[in-house]
Amino acid sequence: MPDERIVQRGFKRKNLVMPILKENYASPLIDYLRSHDYTIHSGRTRIYLAREFGFCYGVDRAIQYAYETRMQFPDKRIFLTGEIIHNPYVNQRLKENKIEFIPVDEKGRKKYEILQPSDIVIIPAFGVTTEELAALKSRGCLLVDTTCGSVMNVWKSVRQYAREGFTSIIHGKYYHEETRATASQALAHGRHYLIIMNRDEACRLADFIRGHISSRELMKTFSRAVSPGFDPEKHLQRIGLANQTTMLMSESLAIQDILKAAYIERYGEDHLEEHFRAFETICSATQDRQDAVLEMLETHPIDRMLVIGGFNSSNTGSLLHICQQYVPSFHIENADGLIDEYRIFHKPYMKDPIVSSGWLPAGPITVGITAGASTPNNVVADVILRLFEIRGEDIQSAPWFKLLDPT
Repeated sequence: MPDERIVQRGFKRKNLVMPILKENYASPLIDYLRSHDYTIHSGRTRIYLAREFGFCYGVDRAIQYAYETRMQFPDKRIFLTGEIIHNPYVNQRLKENKIEFIPVDEKGRKKYEILQPSDIVIIPAFGVTTEELAALKSRGCLLVDTTCGSVMNVWKSVRQYAREGFTSIIHGKYYHEETRATASQALAHGRHYLIIMNRDEACRLADFIRGHISSRELMKTFSRAVSPGFDPEKHLQRIGLANQTTMLMSESLAIQDILKAAYIERYGEDHLEEHFRAFETICSATQDRQDAVLEMLETHPIDRMLVIGGFNSSNTGSLLHICQQYVPSFHIENADGLIDEYRIFHKPYMKDPIVSSGWLPAGPITVGITAGASTPNNVVADVILRLFEIRGEDIQSAPWFKLLDPT
C-alpha cells in the first residue's frame, strides 16, 4: 500500500501557483527569442540561444511542488533536505518563502532531531539515500517527494542488477547527491557499487578486469567511491552499468564500451551476458540540451560561449565540457559573472571559480548561450541584457526592448 505520509503528486494547485512561478522565473525576452529563431542582435553583438536549454520537466515539477506545498500549508514549518536543484537563485527564492534547509551540525550531519511530526519535508529532485529516507520517516513528518522520474528510472535499473546478483557501476560523481542516492539503492538490496568519474577511471577498472593491476592498486583509485566491504575480486565478476543522469552522454557511452571490451576479453563474448549488463539510463532532457548545443556550435559561427547555471550543477558542467572543445567557453552562474568587457567570473571545468581577463574580443562578435537544466529563463535573460550592456550596445531602439517594460 502507498505510504500516506509521502506525497508524490503535489497538491493539485498548479493553476494557483503558475502565476507565481511565471513572475519569479519566466522572461518575455526569452519568449521573444523562441519566436525569432533563437537569435537576437544589437549593434556589433549577435547572440544565438541553444534550442534546448534551461529548466527541464523534472526541475519544473520539483519547483512547482515546493510552491504548492507552501500554499497548502501556509502556517507550517517546511524544510528541504538540501538544495532542491543546483541553482542559487531558485534556492534563495524558496528561502524567501520560508522553506528552509534541515540544519547541520559542525561535522555536516543533518539534525533530524529538530523535526516534528507536524513539519513538512521536501525531498529534492536528486532524491535522497535510502538511509536518509528511513531517518525522515522515523520523525513522522509529511514528506513531499519531488525526485525526478529519470532518476527513479536509474534506481529501477540498479535494483534489478541487485536482484540478479550484479554489482552496480555508476558513472557519476561520488560526492553528488543523486549518485549517493543511486548507490544506496544497491546497498539497500544487499549488493555493492563502484562509482566511476570519467574515461580514465574506466580504463583503470578495465585494467583490473584484464588482470593488469591488483586489487590493492585498483582501490587506490576508488577508495572513496565503493560500497563498504567492497572486494574487487568478488564484486567485479558481474557488473551492471548505470549513470548519474546529468553526466556527459558521450562519456557514459564511452565508459560502457571500455568496460564491455574488457569483459569480453576476460570471459569471452559468448559469456558476456553472464557478467555484464547495461541499460539506457541517460536522461532525455540532459541529452536534448547536449545535442542542441552541439547543433548550434556546428551550424553557427560562434566566437564565444556562455554556459549559465549553478557552479555546483553537474549538467551545466557537462555542457561546458562540450562547448570548450569548439570555442572559448565560460560557465557563469548569472549576470554578475560578466564583470565588464574585460573580466569574467567563471568556473573552468572541474575547477574552482576564477576571474579571467581579456575574455571578450573587441569588434563585431557572435556569442552562443546555453543554460543548465536548473537555470530559470529570467536568469538567462539577465545575462543577455548584461552582455549587451558591457558591449555598449543601444538596445532601447530594438524591436524587443518594449517587452522588458510594457509601460
